Amino acid sequence: MTGQEPPQIRPTGPVPMTQLFDLSETALTLIALAVAGALGILLGRIQIGTVGLGIGGVLFAGIAVGHVAEASGVFFNTDVMHFVREFGLILFVYTIGIQVGPGFFQSFRADGLRFNLAAMAVVGLGVAMTVAVFFTFRLDLNVLVGIMSGAVTNTPGLGAATQILADVGFAGDEIALTGMGYAVAYPFGIIGILVSILVVRFLSRADVEAEAAAFKKETQAGQSSLPTIDVEVTNPNLDGIRLGDVPGLFDREVVASRMRTAGEVVVPTRELTVHTGDVLHVVGPAKALQAMRLVLGREVDQPVSTKGTKLTWVRLAVTEHKALGVKLRDLALLEGHDVTISRINRAGIELPPKADSTLAFGDIVTVVGMPDDIEAVKMRLGNERSRLDQVQFEALFVGIAFGILLGSIPVAIPGLPAPLKLGLAGGPLVAAILFGRLGNFGPFVWFMPPAANHALREIGIILFLAVVGVAAGGGFLDIVLNGPGLAWMGYGVLITLVPLLTVGLIARLVFKFNFLSLSGVLAGSMTDPPALAFAVSMNPSAAASVGYVSVYPLVMFLRILAPQLLVLLLLGMGAASGAGADAAAATLPLTQ
Repeated sequence: MTGQEPPQIRPTGPVPMTQLFDLSETALTLIALAVAGALGILLGRIQIGTVGLGIGGVLFAGIAVGHVAEASGVFFNTDVMHFVREFGLILFVYTIGIQVGPGFFQSFRADGLRFNLAAMAVVGLGVAMTVAVFFTFRLDLNVLVGIMSGAVTNTPGLGAATQILADVGFAGDEIALTGMGYAVAYPFGIIGILVSILVVRFLSRADVEAEAAAFKKETQAGQSSLPTIDVEVTNPNLDGIRLGDVPGLFDREVVASRMRTAGEVVVPTRELTVHTGDVLHVVGPAKALQAMRLVLGREVDQPVSTKGTKLTWVRLAVTEHKALGVKLRDLALLEGHDVTISRINRAGIELPPKADSTLAFGDIVTVVGMPDDIEAVKMRLGNERSRLDQVQFEALFVGIAFGILLGSIPVAIPGLPAPLKLGLAGGPLVAAILFGRLGNFGPFVWFMPPAANHALREIGIILFLAVVGVAAGGGFLDIVLNGPGLAWMGYGVLITLVPLLTVGLIARLVFKFNFLSLSGVLAGSMTDPPALAFAVSMNPSAAASVGYVSVYPLVMFLRILAPQLLVLLLLGMGAASGAGADAAAATLPLTQ
């Protein structure tokens, strides 16, 4: 046996996965994020009553994956993690902006203004409470903004916080503590809003059924639909004149969709002559309808119906590019066609078709007229419903690019140590809101099918939370069990409860808010869908949903802006302490 090689002894233990599959660091990182996303979604579906972690389950699954990886000596590619986190955040906030953009500015009208003032008070008081916690307990700045975002269950706020901390010089391990603070405060942030709603209900002795009835009485048929009345023309001054010359008809908020004259139902075009005894079926806001009734004559109980006549009505989808952004008076839909547009449904809200109204991609318009004329109008509007399911990717990428550029513009504010930037969280959000409101420009159409919007939004937030969780997972349990984790949780409770209870009780007891509407406002002020589900479960009335939707766009914007302002203000005051704050202060220019 002399001179022969000794036999090779193969290891009998388990082979590490990285050796078995020859995984690169990038591949291993992506697998970890995918596992965190899958487990987190399953975890978020677990509910106790109507309460669950929801998409926040991804954060805790990521923490578990990060903890196991550190214990196993596995390391991930930080460049990949950074890219996935930022890209996920951009996708999430941009799709939110596209969703809320069309109704963003309308939310400040009527009751929406009261609702938004209350929500702004919740946000402002939350920031004030955060500052109070900071000065009372001398919390590190990077942990503070994480706890604040977790206490109000706002993930884009966490994204804005992590970005501004990186911009001013905080290190990666210190930013990981921001995610830990968020994770510690997040669970009670969900529970706290439910507790607040119940406390307000108990202390104000609110009768849910009575509140629902009051809301129904105030809104009549509801804010999302337009009422109609049938009016007989009895005003002798209108006998024999053109319908187009009737004051307030066609060019304002009221439109006549059908007319019964001489026993026949016809389309009431501008050139048609009206006589006393004719009956008009008019559509519009309630106050405008009553004003029109005073002009025309008296309301009757005999509806003007298309049944048994040659007239018909259909709902057409606006998909033709040439019809976008053009005023109704310039579309010439009525010229040569006996048709009228009686309603415009945009994102679930019915709008009166005024002469200067413009159509947007995806609008659903109700057209009344003769079948052949309606077919001609259909060609003009498009009505290619398959296009409503297509994502306008060219507009999506242009919007994201513009949003990133917008977020990178520095805005110098006196008193701040560094220029304020909207960043990757605020820039795409503002751009999407503006583009969503604009609708279209040139070849670009900023419309996104609801299913596609939801899918992209979920992908974005899952990627972001998975990265945050994996990055924070290494030391999370040690922070909670052996460190200041429980104290952080207590600070989060204060930031959650004090603003909600203060504003909720004042709004209910002093300003007499409808309780169900107030519940929606409180849920919206925390951008918390589970809280909205809880409010709706108390009564199926639309009151809570209307309150939530009214404040959601503005609150989302403020929640993203607040952590950035807080970091810059506290650094500018020289109040922040710790290695990260010292390094950040050294990178900032001195204030003049």
